[in-house]
Amino acid sequence: MCESSPAGGAAGPLSILALVSGNGTNLQALIDAEKAGLFCTPGGRGALSLVISDRPGVYALERAGAAGIPFLVEAPSPDAPKAGKRQELSDRLLGRARERGIGLIILAGFLSILEGKIVDEYAGRIINLHPALLPKYGGEGMYGSRVHRAVLAAGETESGCTVHLADAGTDTGPILLQRRVPVLDNDTAEILAGRIHREEHIAIVEAAVLMIRRLCGGG
Repeated sequence: MCESSPAGGAAGPLSILALVSGNGTNLQALIDAEKAGLFCTPGGRGALSLVISDRPGVYALERAGAAGIPFLVEAPSPDAPKAGKRQELSDRLLGRARERGIGLIILAGFLSILEGKIVDEYAGRIINLHPALLPKYGGEGMYGSRVHRAVLAAGETESGCTVHLADAGTDTGPILLQRRVPVLDNDTAEILAGRIHREEHIAIVEAAVLMIRRLCGGG
């Protein structure tokens, strides 16, 4: 059976928190995968139990609501000092995760950067999806179309996406899996993004299943 919290807790499904910032197509891929039974593994099963956005009004929250998944908005505080905004938000998210007995956190297109206690407490239990083949084109400021423009400017012949374990750095944690796509002569950042996005939907599900199996003792 799965653990219900990082510290062990009562037996039951591995509770999953998805953190989002936008349209939520990767969240939808996770929702569809759970409905299809892909989160049931030999060692135990996982369940999406909470979705949190750092931005109000994003469509990802409508997707969560339509699937019957509880959702919240935890936006960066305008009152927190600039140097402490990440820490303040990260601490609030940690509190929410503790309240719900979360065992796995998935950053599914989440644009805020986590730091501090949440990274330590959930070490090995936070996964992030990045739209490039890390370690290339990662780090501070490398997100969205900026990544794809950089890939094209460098004349790369392939790109793709990476799912990795999050750590105290930015896009620096151990890589779980990657999916690759060719970079074609006529590509714009938008065209390349669309090709990679299709692979992201596959990668985020594969990584979620891998982590459920790992955390539930199924290898």
